[in-house]
Amino acid sequence: LIVFYFGNGYLTVVGFTVTAGTIYAYNTYLTGIIEPVGVLFREIGNLQHSLVRTERIFKVIDGEQEDDSFEVLPRVNGNIKFDNVWFSYVEGQPVLKGVSFDIKENSMVGIVGHTGSGKSTLMNLLLRFYDFKSYDSGRIFIDDVDITTHSKRSYRKDIGIILQDPMLFTGTLADNIKFGANISDEEAIEILKSVGGESLLNKLPNGIHEEMTRGGKNMSIGERQIISFARVIAHNPRILIMDEATANIDTETETMIQNALEKVKKGRTLIVIAHRLSTIKSAN
Repeated sequence: LIVFYFGNGYLTVVGFTVTAGTIYAYNTYLTGIIEPVGVLFREIGNLQHSLVRTERIFKVIDGEQEDDSFEVLPRVNGNIKFDNVWFSYVEGQPVLKGVSFDIKENSMVGIVGHTGSGKSTLMNLLLRFYDFKSYDSGRIFIDDVDITTHSKRSYRKDIGIILQDPMLFTGTLADNIKFGANISDEEAIEILKSVGGESLLNKLPNGIHEEMTRGGKNMSIGERQIISFARVIAHNPRILIMDEATANIDTETETMIQNALEKVKKGRTLIVIAHRLSTIKSAN
């Protein structure tokens, strides 16, 4: 508007005539100065982000390496014992305080409690996602054997876990069910049907070979959960842990998972962490 206004005339300020051309040139030069300054500050911001990311990468690279050795161990019976377990994520702030309990083989145990009460921490310790530090105490046993006796990879062979948000990978439905397990397509289909996934199979044009998008976004939450059930059963674990696996699903899907649970828990020690009491109504 300024350029248009002064296009037909001119403005004189203390003997200096401002024309439309002068205004246009001033505006262009001003933009030319401000833009590089803006780029400079944006790059400083990117540099700060890069420094943080680099720090995290080196934290992983420099971290203590896990013992990834593997030995075939006898199949466990599924008796679990927590013996006076004290555990803290931060020293001096214990999350678990002298926790002791026994879980008998082939039983279904429900763990309930308010958010932050330490439910998932119990399972993180059982699966050795965290190990005891110098300021923690207590021991955890499976079949009277301390869980730190063998390498994590060997020890976890007989334990399966189903999380609240199951992760599906790019590939086919068969790939996701057989992930890490040496089974055939026919066995994968049977396993999926056994946990209530027959209706899912019937609606997919390519059946077990249906392509999955990253994260399984082309499936509903309930369907993803059923697939994660099948994936766990493909490994035939002796101990099965469900961590809030029914938290994000509707009542109809929960009923489907309840039926799957009845089949899954046979011959297994089942630990269910839940907020919905309906999920653990049949627990010992």
